[in-house]
Amino acid sequence: MKLKYLYLLILAFIANKTTAQSTASQRVTKFTIAAPQLNSVKTIWVYLPTNYKNSENSYPVIYMHDAQNLFDAETSFVGEWKVDEYMDTLTADQSIIIGIEHGNAKRTDELTPYTHEKHGGGKGDAYLSFIKNTLKSHIDKTYRTQPDAEHTTIFGSSLGGLISFYAVIKYPETFGKAGVFSPSFWINPEIFDFVEATQIPETSKFYFLAGTDEGDTMIPKLEEMIKLLQSKGVNESQFESHHIEGGQHNEKLWATHFEQAYKWLN
Repeated sequence: MKLKYLYLLILAFIANKTTAQSTASQRVTKFTIAAPQLNSVKTIWVYLPTNYKNSENSYPVIYMHDAQNLFDAETSFVGEWKVDEYMDTLTADQSIIIGIEHGNAKRTDELTPYTHEKHGGGKGDAYLSFIKNTLKSHIDKTYRTQPDAEHTTIFGSSLGGLISFYAVIKYPETFGKAGVFSPSFWINPEIFDFVEATQIPETSKFYFLAGTDEGDTMIPKLEEMIKLLQSKGVNESQFESHHIEGGQHNEKLWATHFEQAYKWLN
């Protein structure tokens, strides 16, 4: 059954690459930047608000993982989040969106804070060091941003949800808010001990979302983490949590609910 599912995913990927055309907004640009912490060069996607050029405003910034899947059907695996399409509709409460391309075969390495016996990984701290010390510095110098933690969100799904949650717990002075979709807590159970041992500021905010059809452990692990946060003094105004009936582990789920998460986090 798993092999059949993988085969269907590969077929969908090939079909998508064959037929898809770019759907990225004109407000989306790209640049590359050295990531010495990862011994690599990263491609970064930038979405600027509709009124950016015609104003002198400074904007909140949302750092998002897996940029290939956020803005463009042509580069996405099996569907995009349509982040730019939604952002283009806004006339108020706008943000700069920074999408960080995943490292393909290195994705697990970059998006997991701890090493898994079977799946490897564990370079999440180096990845976050790149974001906060190299990329964020460049973004704050290049664009009109509100650089404080209150106006800096980190957002992702699956492993991206895991590393986003970890980022706010470990670096609350940099990342004030996290969008945590379908977090892969199962791959790094050590994160529960880390949260238990860490003081969480009253300023930290979390938006959690998971589907009921994402496997047997997704909802229970998420509920376990929320109970742990509450035991640490995190109050109800600091988080939202949503279970989506029938929601599956895919871009369709995350794209459908990005708007609600954005409004709450912003």
